[in-house]
Amino acid sequence: MQLRYAFRLYPDAGQRTALARAFGCARVVFNDAVRAREDARKAEQPFPTAGQLSRKQKGSKNRAKARLKVARAHAKVSDARREFHHQLSTKLISENQGIAVEDLSVAGLARTKLAKSVHDAGWSAFISMLAYKAERYGRTLIRIGRFTPTSQTCSACGAVDGPKPLNVREWTCTACGSVHDRDHNAAINVKTAAGLAASACGALVRPGVTPAQREETGSHGVPTGSSAA
Repeated sequence: MQLRYAFRLYPDAGQRTALARAFGCARVVFNDAVRAREDARKAEQPFPTAGQLSRKQKGSKNRAKARLKVARAHAKVSDARREFHHQLSTKLISENQGIAVEDLSVAGLARTKLAKSVHDAGWSAFISMLAYKAERYGRTLIRIGRFTPTSQTCSACGAVDGPKPLNVREWTCTACGSVHDRDHNAAINVKTAAGLAASACGALVRPGVTPAQREETGSHGVPTGSSAA
């Protein structure tokens, strides 16, 4: 006789984060494999095999070579992401006296269809760089709480229009009729909330006479969910 048991696990906060990271990585690999097969189909080439390591016999030299090849590929992606973070964080710190960021729920976003983009962005690592560089150069970094309705509030009239799914990128305020780009509207609300927080604690968020440091080069663009002043 075969018996079947059903279990339900209740992971703690650390375990939930680890599981979300693992599921996100699995989704990234799956999406990359699908894209590689689609590219091969369009180019009328044979489909690439899925065996970058899994098809190699454990303990063999070929498996060791494949493992090193996979590790180098991951390291290359990681280095490119870290370099971009360093360049952009240095640019923002150099050019602004105050920076406001939104405390996003990365673990929650990693459980959505945006998991690949969330993990690729490396938001937590980017914020960590901003934090220590702001302290080093005497800049002000303000974090806006994740429960602040930046995507729900009309930046024109202040009316809270309610939650919206992530696929809604543009919406019209039911109170004043203003049409908003979701990210641009949220950035304005982040900046407003940062100004209120700075006024409450007496922090300086407007450019002053102190010259900005320009020791490193930077790239262009500001990640979604951040605002510089």
